[in-house]
Amino acid sequence: MVWNGFNARELAVLRRLNTPGKIQRFLDELGYNKEKEGETCRSPRRVLRENVAQCMEGALFAAAALRAQGFPPLIVDLESVRDDDHVVAVFRQHGHWGAIAKSNYAGLRFREPVYRTLRELAISYFEHYYNLAGEKTLRTYSRPVNLARFDRIDWMTTNEDLWSIPEYLQKISHRRLLTPEMERRLNRMDERLFKAGQVGAAE
Repeated sequence: MVWNGFNARELAVLRRLNTPGKIQRFLDELGYNKEKEGETCRSPRRVLRENVAQCMEGALFAAAALRAQGFPPLIVDLESVRDDDHVVAVFRQHGHWGAIAKSNYAGLRFREPVYRTLRELAISYFEHYYNLAGEKTLRTYSRPVNLARFDRIDWMTTNEDLWSIPEYLQKISHRRLLTPEMERRLNRMDERLFKAGQVGAAE
């Protein structure tokens, strides 16, 4: 039995992850891919096989798992300054948005489907999105990208790195979350929240 390239064993794993919360817990239990950014962009099949993921790989896996449950495979790019971007898989339940993500920062992971708009969802990451200098760095968010547009490259099961997806995210338009005046008035991270966000981080 094959579904979009997955074999029966792989598909059984995906189908056991039958709620967004279960998908998030699965990602949380995976090892964090500590290779430098830009070295790998694994497909969901490779994540299953190798048991590690970073944020892009986690978002792609979550999108595939959501697709197995009948959701469209959607991701959103969160863009920052002086920091790495973050990619999340998003879903809607009862008209509200939620998100699933893999991150080395505790506050940049799951969001319950309680947000009326994507902007509300994106801004919920703001206070938890910071660099090691203590700057709050989140600035923009993209529209949802339906990964079905990449089915032609077998994004769910290929053994090749999926560089065309992050390259596409860099090209599409993003919406600002802050005005220039807001940016000028930002405070540094609270030390307690700074430390809390790194609980459980991979060294």
